[in-house]
Amino acid sequence: MTAIQIDLWAFITFGVSLLVSFIGAGLAVARYFAAAFERAVAARLGLIEESAKTEAERLRQIEKAFYMLKAEIPREYVRREDYIRGQSVVEAKIDALALKIENLMLKGALK
Repeated sequence: MTAIQIDLWAFITFGVSLLVSFIGAGLAVARYFAAAFERAVAARLGLIEESAKTEAERLRQIEKAFYMLKAEIPREYVRREDYIRGQSVVEAKIDALALKIENLMLKGALK
């Protein structure tokens, strides 16, 4: 059997080159995973931006509907106090008319 002899310098050079190769491979794998992570984050951010745009549009539509409702309420809605006041006026006029009719009836009965 023959013994294999390796110089110390050759052994150190081989070890360093092997170490550099492993570090390079590790960095390449890390860079690949970092790029994949970055793509995934960019995709999610894109979805979030689209969602934010649609939500903003929905909010604008709700605000528009709210302002339209706010403009229509004074035309369509009658406050309770206003209704009671109007109803009181109508009832007072009916009572006055009934009183006049009663007075006419009494005058007709006396003659």
